[in-house]
Amino acid sequence: MPTQTKLDLSYVRNQFPALKRDFIYMDNAGGSQVLSGVIHRISDYLSNTNVQLGASYSVSQESGKRLDESTKKMAEYINAKRKREIVFGPSTTMLLRILSLTLSQQWKKGDEIIVSNSDHEANVSCWMDLRKKGIIVKIWKLNPESMNLDLSDLNSLLSPRTKLVSLVHASNILGTINPIKEIAKAVHNAGALICVDAVAYAPHRQIDVKDLDVDFYVFSTYKSYGPHQAVLYGKYDLLQSLESFNHYFIGKDEVPYKLQPGNFNFELTYSLGAIPEYFEALHDYHFPSETNIKPKKKHDKSFDLIAEHEEILASELLNYLNKNADIKIIGERSAGKYKRVPTISFVHHKLKSSSIVRQIDKFNIGIRFGDFYAKKIIEDLDLVEKDGVVRVSLVHYNTIEEVKKLIAAFETIL
Repeated sequence: MPTQTKLDLSYVRNQFPALKRDFIYMDNAGGSQVLSGVIHRISDYLSNTNVQLGASYSVSQESGKRLDESTKKMAEYINAKRKREIVFGPSTTMLLRILSLTLSQQWKKGDEIIVSNSDHEANVSCWMDLRKKGIIVKIWKLNPESMNLDLSDLNSLLSPRTKLVSLVHASNILGTINPIKEIAKAVHNAGALICVDAVAYAPHRQIDVKDLDVDFYVFSTYKSYGPHQAVLYGKYDLLQSLESFNHYFIGKDEVPYKLQPGNFNFELTYSLGAIPEYFEALHDYHFPSETNIKPKKKHDKSFDLIAEHEEILASELLNYLNKNADIKIIGERSAGKYKRVPTISFVHHKLKSSSIVRQIDKFNIGIRFGDFYAKKIIEDLDLVEKDGVVRVSLVHYNTIEEVKKLIAAFETIL
């Protein structure tokens, strides 16, 4: 057992079967590795309760209870008030598209939406497309000097016609953590709703939708140690107000089923219960004298350990990159755990991003180049000719030794 509150990497890495392979995964923002508990639950569901829900026979009833249990766990994990505030879908992109199509039925021509230029297109295109219906879309642009979204700029964009502000909790390129709680307050004071894409945030920090006071919040579980699926949270009264996106006989009161056409994936949904269980087990391993506390407190303490470790990883890499005069870091240059997650992007003044990454491939290290579907920020920063950025996306199962190997590989190239 550990003797101090420092993340035990041997324990952590034993929970991820893929890490036994001789390969260094540093493209985690594209998709994390999967917990053994998730894999076990998928197999268990398919082996024992793979039937349609809602039947009177015993196996169907058992299957329904299993899925209900996992839904409750995910609701508790993000601190939703009730399980019916959780909508499951195949991807964040699809869930946000469904949300935009249903929510916009309540709006009129001339109503306004504000989106950020630092977002993944999943939380931009679905809103931009509403311009065909006469909805006005305004762009909240990053300050090019600080690389942050300034609240003063948002306040100048807000108007009595604003219906929604849409942005990321953390950028999948910059790694910057946006002050969502503060932004939500400003948005609500203006009489509008807020929709947050947390895909790049959820793998790194604990989510508390009550504390943030967000109206809609979405993330991909396949980037948060689970299967290829996504979760949309919505305040219950808001979800209830939406028109059904399902069959004609599934009415407005059928929350969340009305927003899950074809239903959710049963085995993947059941497997999601292993994600909060992992963070509870992580806590109990590191704090064996405190195992009787509530799950949320266990999650909080586990993510505190994770944030400390990720700051060490980010600091090692950023210190190296900051010393190279030919490198420009795109985003926050410091490793502070309250400022950023360890998704680190840069460009080289002389080399294209694509040539750097392709040379790293031979070292058995997975990093990536491109725009990562955050096209607007790449275009606004004039990085298209660079083939976008080089992105190194770390998570808590990465080690300082792996980061040093990457730096050694960069040394041979840069």
